[in-house]
Amino acid sequence: MSKRISAKYKIDRRLGENIWGRPKSPVNVRSYGPGQHGQRRKGKLSDYGLQLRAKQKLKGYYGSVTEKAFRRLYTEAARVKGDTGENLIGLLERRLDAVIYRAKFVSTVFAARQFVSHGHILVNGQRVNIPSYQVKVGDKIEVRERSKQLAVVLEATQLPERDVPDYIDADHSKMTATYVRIPSLSDVPYPVQMEPNLVVEFYSR
Repeated sequence: MSKRISAKYKIDRRLGENIWGRPKSPVNVRSYGPGQHGQRRKGKLSDYGLQLRAKQKLKGYYGSVTEKAFRRLYTEAARVKGDTGENLIGLLERRLDAVIYRAKFVSTVFAARQFVSHGHILVNGQRVNIPSYQVKVGDKIEVRERSKQLAVVLEATQLPERDVPDYIDADHSKMTATYVRIPSLSDVPYPVQMEPNLVVEFYSR
C-alpha cells in the first residue's frame, strides 16, 4: 500500500498544480493553497524555494519515492555520464511501478506501487514485487495470468485521459509491455512542467 494513498491530492493543493492531470484534482476547482490563508500566499519564492518546489513536485509525481531513495537516484544520475537531470528522469522512468503506470495497466502511480507489491507483475517471466525495481531496455513486463481480468486493470486500459508513450510498447489484449528505450525529459508525458535541472541544483548546494 502506498504511503500517500489517502492524501494524494494534498500534494496537488500544496503545490498548486494538478501534477497527475487527473480530472478529480481539487486544483481544478481551487487553484490556491490549502488553509485559511491559502488565497493570500502568493509571495515570490527564493532560488532555494524554487529548487525545493521542483524537487517536491518531481518526487510527489512518482508518489511512493522516499527522500532517501530519491537522493540515491540523484547520486546514481550524477555518477553516470551525460546530463544529470536527464539521467535522473531516465532512472525514475525505469522504476517498475512507473512502467506499469505508463503502460496503463493501472490508473494511478499509487495503484502501480500496490499492484507490483501484491505480486501481479512478471518481468521476463519472473514475478517481481519490488516497485523500485529498475527495468532494462528490452525487458518484457506482463500482468500475471490470473490478474488480467481484475476490474482495476480493465478499467485502466480504457482511460481516455492519457496515452502510452512511445518508449513503451504495450499490448492491452495480452496485458504485456516491452521497455523499448530510456526516455529523455521531452519524451515523458508529464501533465505539468518538470524541472530536473532545479532538482540537480538543489542537491548540488
